[in-house]
Amino acid sequence: MLQAFITGLLATSSLIIGGILAIRYSLSNRAIGVIMGFGAGTLISAISYELIFEAVKLGRGTMYPAFGFFAGASIFYFSDKLIANFGARNRLKLNESKSSSLIIPMVLAIILDGIPESIIIGLGIFEGMSGNLTMLVAVFISNLPEAIAGSSGMKSGGWSSKKILLLWTGIAILCALATLAGFSVFSSASQEWLSFIQAFAGGAILMMLANSMIPEAYEHGGKLAGVFTVFGFFFSVCLVVFENFH
Repeated sequence: MLQAFITGLLATSSLIIGGILAIRYSLSNRAIGVIMGFGAGTLISAISYELIFEAVKLGRGTMYPAFGFFAGASIFYFSDKLIANFGARNRLKLNESKSSSLIIPMVLAIILDGIPESIIIGLGIFEGMSGNLTMLVAVFISNLPEAIAGSSGMKSGGWSSKKILLLWTGIAILCALATLAGFSVFSSASQEWLSFIQAFAGGAILMMLANSMIPEAYEHGGKLAGVFTVFGFFFSVCLVVFENFH
């Protein structure tokens, strides 16, 4: 169980690193857009090869993977839309001031992004899935631009460095607890329900990428974001191949 918590904390520690980078340095919009694109590419690969493919194998001959996939996408869509109505619509916008009144919806939105990923990392530890490292790396990379964008807005809103880092640390710990939950709670499920859970996470993450991360990557990084999305996808596939041959 300790391993699950530490692994989840490692995956989400990039939130803290992103916060530090935003506090100490002024990264260009293009650089952040490129990182977003690379992170999106790694997640697309992880969804395809480690979540949906594994879900289909586990739920072979059933509709559990399909139901899980569309359930995850739908729940994320409506939850994200609800949170956006409270002021977290532009959480990945760079240098957009984040006042104290918007902190709760922004935190909820970030947690909504991170929980499905964290649970799957915990499940991967229990199942001994070969792609767990791939998912961990993809989550680590994709969290960086989200933390940088959020922190730049908090700085513009007058937040102190200490408050920013405390916030990211708290969210990282919460996501690590979700990894622990994935390891200890959902791991006792049947193969069919495991396939549902993995497909659910895949649908939720894909909806997040399509509605938030990829559009923002293009807005900030231009066509170069697409190039690095391809690089991110290729990098993640290389990790999958490496793991399966070792």
